[in-house]
Amino acid sequence: MASKLLTIAVLLCLLPACGGGEPLGQEAPPFSGRTLDGAKFSNESLKGKVVLIQFWATWCGFCRKDQPAVEDVVKRYGSKLTVLAVSVNETKSVIREYLAQSPRSVTVVATEDTNLPRIFQPRGFPTYLALNKDGNIVGVREGLAGLEGLQTLIKRAGLE
Repeated sequence: MASKLLTIAVLLCLLPACGGGEPLGQEAPPFSGRTLDGAKFSNESLKGKVVLIQFWATWCGFCRKDQPAVEDVVKRYGSKLTVLAVSVNETKSVIREYLAQSPRSVTVVATEDTNLPRIFQPRGFPTYLALNKDGNIVGVREGLAGLEGLQTLIKRAGLE
């Protein structure tokens, strides 16, 4: 019982970091952006897809440690899962320099090209947010997730 209460308390503490307190299960606030490759996205364009948003930074050691797990879920779920890796408060040149040394297969987004960091206000890195096919927030996780943690979020979003 204490474990369940702790889990609920942790989730409630995380919710203010998600756009001012939208409860899990509610539709994500309107967002939009453009990837480093120039492709546009929004709530509407992502409806019908399971989405995992990763807020990260190139300097973040925990983000680097989780990178293989993120890459693994991209390979496992393929086109069934859209991963947006939002590099927070870093320039495109810094991001591109990092990616030249540590390539990623996820869709990378710079802060300047999206309103996602302003809406969800991640308090630490990495922070993960899962959206189901209806665009509802179904999971939030701050810190290292590893493969198991990412799969838990993805399952909550409706992928097995």
